[in-house]
Amino acid sequence: MPLTCTKARRGRSPLMKEFDVLCIGNAIVDIITRCDDAFLAENAIIKGAMNLIGAERAELLYSRMGPAIEASGGSAGNTAAGVASFGGRSAYFGKVCDDQLGAIYRHDIRAQGVHFETRPLEKAPPTARSMIFVTPEGERSMNTYLGACVELGPEDVEEEVVAGARITYFEGYLWDPPRAKEAIRQAAAIAHRNGRQMSMTLSDPFCVGRYRGEFLDLMRSGTVDIVFANSDEVKSLYETEDFEEACNRLAADCRLGIVTRSELGSVVLNGAERVAVEAVTVNEVIDTTGAGDLYAAGFLYGLSTGRPLDLCGKLGSLAAALCIQQMGPRPQLSLAEAARQTGLI
Repeated sequence: MPLTCTKARRGRSPLMKEFDVLCIGNAIVDIITRCDDAFLAENAIIKGAMNLIGAERAELLYSRMGPAIEASGGSAGNTAAGVASFGGRSAYFGKVCDDQLGAIYRHDIRAQGVHFETRPLEKAPPTARSMIFVTPEGERSMNTYLGACVELGPEDVEEEVVAGARITYFEGYLWDPPRAKEAIRQAAAIAHRNGRQMSMTLSDPFCVGRYRGEFLDLMRSGTVDIVFANSDEVKSLYETEDFEEACNRLAADCRLGIVTRSELGSVVLNGAERVAVEAVTVNEVIDTTGAGDLYAAGFLYGLSTGRPLDLCGKLGSLAAALCIQQMGPRPQLSLAEAARQTGLI
């Protein structure tokens, strides 16, 4: 039987806020520009990865960027915005500073329809920013200064929001700032105490390499129920080049695993069940920034609203396809309307 979202326990307070998906992540303002491979080489930028950088490096790269788009971002923030665009009730925890970029972030994510009430810092460090360089084929290379993100901690976990969210989803990148780990474990305890589910994304192969043992423990201990990964991340997690082996091991380690494969689509792993989902054909790839985040948004929206696993995957594929045909990771068109036009909802 397909895994579906656990129903809330009875006897809840009538004042408790109910959400389909709560996302927890690094609240980052994305600064996106185009460049060529020579620019990446000249500036020692690792192509296709998320590179953590300090304040001086951030200032240097910013000074060398061409015309750019600035918008609220961060992996889990993108997912929260995507859920809202599908018509879902989404919430977000993430730390910004009470500065100009922090104000931009708060306005942008709330304008997307996301509940966001995390208290901002009143002093340094400043709001995080990520310089994203997009090469002609659409590949993105991220250079991220975490800034205020490292201050996210247990005090920022709003218990009623976690208890009222059908699924809480967090990004693997949160394992870089140490206090965020405490916040995630606290949120997991609240979620499971209220009959809810915890989900995570592995984020990128370098992140997996840093925290492989801890990620596996989160899955095997039952702290995390649902895991999102791409093919490179899941192979890195199990240190194998055999995709099928990696998928089999993921299926054994978590209740539900979802692995994206770019133009090859995705596969949903529910115990012994395998659900193959085709990718949506696109005419031109503009920017792959946020494709995985928007896939997760579609899937989580479907799962939290009781849809079957194959349809959850199709909603994810649709959102990812629309994302890579635009600059930037946030939905520029209504995902709900796109899903209606294609007969998915």
